[in-house]
Amino acid sequence: MPLFPLFTDLQGREVLVVGGGEVATRKIHALLRAGARVLIYARELAPPLQALALAGHLQRLEGDAVESAWIERAWLVVAATDDHVLNREVAGMAEAAKRWINVVDDAELSSYQVPAVVDREPITIAISSAGAAPMLARQLREQLEAEIDPSIGELARLFARHRGRIRERLPLMRERRDWFERILAGDIPVLLRAGNADAAEQAFKDALDEGGTSRVRGSVALVGCGDGDPGLLALRALRLLNQADLVLVGDGVAQAIVDMARRDAAMQPLPSAEDLSEVLSAHVEAGRRVVCLRPGSGFTDAAGRVLRTTLHERGHACETLPGAAWPSD
Repeated sequence: MPLFPLFTDLQGREVLVVGGGEVATRKIHALLRAGARVLIYARELAPPLQALALAGHLQRLEGDAVESAWIERAWLVVAATDDHVLNREVAGMAEAAKRWINVVDDAELSSYQVPAVVDREPITIAISSAGAAPMLARQLREQLEAEIDPSIGELARLFARHRGRIRERLPLMRERRDWFERILAGDIPVLLRAGNADAAEQAFKDALDEGGTSRVRGSVALVGCGDGDPGLLALRALRLLNQADLVLVGDGVAQAIVDMARRDAAMQPLPSAEDLSEVLSAHVEAGRRVVCLRPGSGFTDAAGRVLRTTLHERGHACETLPGAAWPSD
């Protein structure tokens, strides 16, 4: 591991940025989101930075050259200019002052790297190639952006809000670990993905009340299968099929999609629209994870919306994944 991974608290701390162009603008926006107090030295500021300076979000430093006193007052330094000589000079000054510096696009001059980031506050995933292949790190970030649902941040905040009570209710580490695993594999993440935050909060409190004896709750996934090409199935749908206890298969669903399900999952025909909500409720109450498959766009029609509303009103975890668009002629 060539670099030591580290997350830094910059809230209220000064960071010096040398440079005022497009690259500096991106870095400064990220620093401001982290709560840093940004000092900037540049001969000219890009319009977005001028606006930030006028609004009092930046402190612009004046002078004929970068001064060592500026670096000594900063916790971190960023050199974001296209002047290699200036970047090298600032890097040398930072090294002498024992300040961490990032020189944009120059790993050799940098004492720290800024990673590609997947932000699901308070969850942060950072990806670094140690400066060797930043485009690869960005590609990995894009893959993770698509894979990790935004609701994971709300799930983390749910744990944070109840941290004290979790420790009180489950004092033993082994108990807490087992309980956490049940929560993460259960219906609460599904409720959050479906935007049903109130039901997720109540289910979380109920599970905490039950503690180590909490019963397993089931969930429902309503999946559209598009034109039957497994390669077009959403990654989330593939994972749900691999976790399913029961798969209800509608008419016209390609066998290639059905074959993606867990080998020991039960397979049954999809019930009629009139019976479906009652059938699903019974399975959820029994603790089963159910995936319903339909061809095309799946359950995005009026009947599907009614079904989702009914399940939500009963407090059941339900998420919908529409099928990929049918290819045009």
